[in-house]
Amino acid sequence: MVRRLKILITGGCGFIGCNAAKRFIDKGYEVAVLDNLSRKGSKDNLEWLKQQGEFEFINCDIRDYAKIKKIFAPEDLRGNSIDVVLHLAAQVAVTTSVLDPREDFQINALGTFNLLEAVKENRLDPIFIYASTNKVYGGMTDIKVIERNGRYEYESLPEGISEERILDFHSPYGCSKGAADQYVRDYSRIYGLRTVVMRQSCIYGYRQFGVEDQGWVAWFTIAASMNKPITIYGDGKQVRDVLFIDDLVDAYEKAIENIETASGKIYNIGGGPNNKMSLLELISFLERFLNKKIEYSFSDWRPGDQPVFVCSIEKARKELAWQPKIDVENGVKKLSDWVKKNRFLFEC
Repeated sequence: MVRRLKILITGGCGFIGCNAAKRFIDKGYEVAVLDNLSRKGSKDNLEWLKQQGEFEFINCDIRDYAKIKKIFAPEDLRGNSIDVVLHLAAQVAVTTSVLDPREDFQINALGTFNLLEAVKENRLDPIFIYASTNKVYGGMTDIKVIERNGRYEYESLPEGISEERILDFHSPYGCSKGAADQYVRDYSRIYGLRTVVMRQSCIYGYRQFGVEDQGWVAWFTIAASMNKPITIYGDGKQVRDVLFIDDLVDAYEKAIENIETASGKIYNIGGGPNNKMSLLELISFLERFLNKKIEYSFSDWRPGDQPVFVCSIEKARKELAWQPKIDVENGVKKLSDWVKKNRFLFEC
């Protein structure tokens, strides 16, 4: 009998985590979900996951090294070694990191270090995929940005920012995620771990409980559907490449399938130049899907907020045979339809 592959998903009750867990359950993996259930919506996502199939839930905080090391200890693996670690647990908001940089560091940098050390100290050899962020590239103030057709664009980077771009952490969040990004990369170079870093751009989709300071596509969609006030920080012309959740989980699968190529490498994983929109364009999409006028107000720019971020996804396309399948308008419509069908999740 062939042993099922085992995947441990940290932050597995979060937005990305629960979608990934469902995918790997459906694929026949032995799935372990690790989460401390501190984030809004995580308990709802756990209950939803219980309806999707069999998995193991581990209530644990990645800052607790003693517990993390024990989870990875051979005697606690119940005869099955962990084949894949999908590390998604994180503090995810720039604004929160500014208010409490110590906690941000402890979760993002120290928490990731704890996981790497637990793998190394227990002499395991899983595929280790880390969800990093485009914020590691910083403000990119040296890149000329122009306004065209009511939104900001790079003047001379039609394919977007590549992985060769120099790192320039900006904001405590950028520093903590960037430190973890580099630790994950270096544990491959120094200790031979099979790590893959995914520098992710604006992910959105089902079961995302977006809030004002993080997850702007989901937050605007939820707020518009529930008639909650929307504040645009900046002038609304800032542009992001956005990626639907199903396409992101495809990228995780591709990294696992192509680990001989991907091991030790870093990939930009985002919508790329063909899937980008401004904040005001999202409002326009939602007005059409919801068939109503959406009211909003403006406030000051947030620290470290780039007027444009669009990543080049050529490396992932060439090496992993991956690219987005769901375009931005269809993706936003899928999210909008899900929010409308699940209004009860957002009424409290």
